[in-house]
Amino acid sequence: MAPTAAGYLPILLFLVVALGLSLSFVVLPMLVSKLTGSSNPYPDKLAEYECGFPAFEDSRSQFDVRFYLVAILFIIFDLEAAFLFPWAVSLHATRLVGWGSMMLFLVELALGYIYAWKKGALEWE
Repeated sequence: MAPTAAGYLPILLFLVVALGLSLSFVVLPMLVSKLTGSSNPYPDKLAEYECGFPAFEDSRSQFDVRFYLVAILFIIFDLEAAFLFPWAVSLHATRLVGWGSMMLFLVELALGYIYAWKKGALEWE
């Protein structure tokens, strides 16, 4: 049985809505910025606001690798905290196996923390 053109109508409608939304999310902010004047830069708008003082070097220079190490360590320990909550909620169902697996996870995490500490990844000069 061959599909009819009416069978493709929901797909076509979905594509039209998706294209309309994506264009509105791209074009509408550009039009609003032109109309409100927010695209007109002046010295106060271009001033540094994240750290409060002008950059010492070129902004395209590479970051020190310690910045990335601290960021990765933060993400690791943040995810660890995210894993602890569902574990604590479901501990009554998982019982001893769940408790043992989380203790193994925490031991591995502590070993990684000690390793990072001994290597000096947490030192900031």
